Amino acid sequence: MNSEVPTPPDPFFTVNTRLDGQLGRTGTIHTPHGDIATPSFVAVGTKATVKAVLPEAMKELGAQSLLANAYHLYLQPGPEIVDEAGGLGRFMNWDGPTFTDSGGFQVMSLGVGFKKVLAMEAVGVQSDDVIAEGKERLATVDEDGVTFKSHLNGSRHRFTPEVSMQIQHQLGADIMFAFDELTTLLNTREYQEQSVERTHAWAERCIAEHEKLTAERTHRPYQALFGVVQGAQYEDLRRQACRGLESITGESGRGFDGYGIGGALEKQNLGTIIRWCNEELPEHKPRHLLGISEPDDFFVAIENGADTFDCVNPSRVARNAAIYHPDGRFNINTSRYRRDFTPIDADCDCYTCANYTRAYLHHLFKAKEMLAATLCTIHNERFTVRLVDQIRDSIDGGYFAEFKAETLGRYYRR
Repeated sequence: MNSEVPTPPDPFFTVNTRLDGQLGRTGTIHTPHGDIATPSFVAVGTKATVKAVLPEAMKELGAQSLLANAYHLYLQPGPEIVDEAGGLGRFMNWDGPTFTDSGGFQVMSLGVGFKKVLAMEAVGVQSDDVIAEGKERLATVDEDGVTFKSHLNGSRHRFTPEVSMQIQHQLGADIMFAFDELTTLLNTREYQEQSVERTHAWAERCIAEHEKLTAERTHRPYQALFGVVQGAQYEDLRRQACRGLESITGESGRGFDGYGIGGALEKQNLGTIIRWCNEELPEHKPRHLLGISEPDDFFVAIENGADTFDCVNPSRVARNAAIYHPDGRFNINTSRYRRDFTPIDADCDCYTCANYTRAYLHHLFKAKEMLAATLCTIHNERFTVRLVDQIRDSIDGGYFAEFKAETLGRYYRR
C-alpha cells in the first residue's frame, strides 16, 4: 500500500489563451482522472447520476467532468458505501474527473426553500428570517455548523466543516469545495457580513481537516480543495472574502487549490460580481462559478474570468419538455410539434437529433413515457457542453466578441 501523502498534480492548472482586455482565459485543470479543458461546463449528477441518462451517454456527448452533491450522497447511500466502492467515479462507472459540492448549498435551499438556481433578483423586503412561500425550514445555522432535518424522512443530522470534509474525502471526487454558508439576496447587510466571517472561519477549519485526511488516506489520489467566496451583491464583502480565502494557507503553505464563486448572484449584475472576485483571486488558480446555465450567463461568466461552472438546468428543464435550440428555448410538448418530423436541431450532432424527430418527442411527453426525459436530456446537455466548447475555441481563435454577438443575437431574437 502507498504510504506517501498524496500531492496535487504539478501544475494543477495552466493558463493558455487570455481574452484581450478582459479576465477570461482558456486553460487546463489537471486531475488524477484526466484533464479538463477550460472554460468548461460541469454537468450535475446530484445523486451520482445525471438524471435519466447513462454515464456513458454523458461521455459520448462530450462532458468532461461531473459534479455530485455531498449532502444527498451522505443521506443515500452513505459516503462509506461510495468509499468502499472505490470512490464516486468508480461507483457510478465514470472514469473522468469528478466534483462534489460541500453541502453548504442546502443551508439555503433547505433552510429557506428556494430552488437550485442562484442567479436571482434582489426584490423584496430584506429579512434574515426569509423563507420561500409554503416551505418548512429544514436547516438552522450556528457558528459551529448546520443542523439539518432530512428531506427524506425528517431525521436530524449535523454538518460542520470537518464533517463536510470527511464526507467529501470518502466520496473521493477530484475536486471538492469548502463548507460555506449560502445566503440569499434578501438577507440584511449585517447578516451578509456575519456570513462572510463565518464562511472564512469554516474555510480555515476545512483546510486543517483536509490536510489531516489527505495525510491519513494515502491509498487515494490527491483531492483538490476549492474555497468558496460569499458576499452576495456587495463589492466590499466579495473582495474581502476573496482576500481572506487567499490568506488561508494551512500547515502545508499551499492554501486552496482553486476557488468557487458562490452565494446568491443578482442576474443583472452577474458579470460585475464575478469580475470583483476574479480581480482579487490569484491568476494561477482555477475559478468555479456555482450554479449558472443560460447562454447569456455563460458568455458573461467566461469573459469575467470563470473557468468552470455547473447547473442542474439542462437536465431539469428537459424533464419538463423544454428544449435548448440555437434559435431559443422552446417546449416540445406543445401542439405545433405534433406533426413535425424534423430533428430538434438539424445542425446538432447529439444522439437524439441524429435519430429522433420532434413529433416523436412530443408523443413521448404526451404519453408520459420515461424515454422522453432521456432523449431530451441528452440533447440539452450536448447543447450546453458544445456551446461552452465553442466559446473556448473562440477565445483560442481570437473571435470571441463576434461569436458572442452572433450566438446571443440568434438565441434571444424571438
